[in-house]
Amino acid sequence: MFQNASAPSLAIFCKVVDNYGDIGICWRLARQLRHERGAAVTLWVDDLASFRRICPQVDPGVGEQTVQGVVVRHWVGQDGIFSAGDIPDVVIEFFGCELPPSYVEAMAARTPRPVWINYEGLTAEEWVEGCHRLPSMHPRLKLTKHFFFPGFNERTGGLLCEAGLDARRRAFQQDPARVAAFLARFGVTPQEVAGRKVSLFCYPDAPLEGLFEAWQRAPQPTLCLVPEGVARERIEAFLGAAPVAGASATRGALTLRVLPFVPQEDYDLLLWACDLNFVRGEDSWVRAQWAGRPFVWHIYPQDEQLHHKKLRAFLQAYAQELPALAAFMLGWNGAREVGDWTAAWMALEAELPRIAEQAEAWREQVTAHGDLATKLLDFVRELGQAQEKRV
Repeated sequence: MFQNASAPSLAIFCKVVDNYGDIGICWRLARQLRHERGAAVTLWVDDLASFRRICPQVDPGVGEQTVQGVVVRHWVGQDGIFSAGDIPDVVIEFFGCELPPSYVEAMAARTPRPVWINYEGLTAEEWVEGCHRLPSMHPRLKLTKHFFFPGFNERTGGLLCEAGLDARRRAFQQDPARVAAFLARFGVTPQEVAGRKVSLFCYPDAPLEGLFEAWQRAPQPTLCLVPEGVARERIEAFLGAAPVAGASATRGALTLRVLPFVPQEDYDLLLWACDLNFVRGEDSWVRAQWAGRPFVWHIYPQDEQLHHKKLRAFLQAYAQELPALAAFMLGWNGAREVGDWTAAWMALEAELPRIAEQAEAWREQVTAHGDLATKLLDFVRELGQAQEKRV
């Protein structure tokens, strides 16, 4: 079936669109397949500079390098020349990115032909259950692409979740000294560690002014930790200075600190260390779900407000019994009018204990359906066996 039946070789193609989310997902998948399954993985990336922000070991000036056991290749265009010997057992294109024509031709020339997977975006919409694993024949070549949809139930492909992740999360959160030591790296004081801590990762159009004003007026202090480069103009307006790593300011009850853009492993720790996480896109959204903490999701905007339908589908599954969270998240994404952000925040704050309970229950519910890497490899082997029977 494959050259190594227990661990097929794979190529993952990623074009970075959402700055860090796209490459974040592909990098997590590549590492998990390599480290937990022993697969030989090549990750093709068109934007190595963005990749470096989440993985400092990446050298943007090198065309081919090995990082944490994964071969990383710079995808510089569609004009490369490939042969059948260049093609692995499995080819994964992320979000339907178009593969180089010569690469596709080489796929068709390979014996046996590779399993071709289109890894789709995560959504809670019901239609994906009918599209998950569906085939699509190439119009000219003897190749079939299959669609693979991540998801939240057993009828989808699951979510990326490394082995032992929850045990590491619980050990960290139950050790106040470790939490304090981690946050101290960014200048967080012991007094701030003891108070409310919020991480902020959002798109530039987030309604930050209203939220910041609500936090400034609140009776309880809030420490907001924001990665460098996020909502730059609005963070600069609050600080009154350049929003570089290390910058901070206090206005009323709100203290804002700018953090350096951290590697993926440290971003998980940041989510685990905070009491509330504002996340965006897909990768940080999934990691917030594994953190077992309340979160607010800023969804990637789409034409014709299609992202609002996607948002509502998730809220229908996640926040049916959490009206303040649903209302706040809809307002945060511009899907409803929020006349008074202070009132919206106060309602959300009152609901936080219940949201925390739901966060833990949701994590257990979703993980019970199996992790994405396992489901993906099971599907790959199923397709490989079917192809072998047809030969």
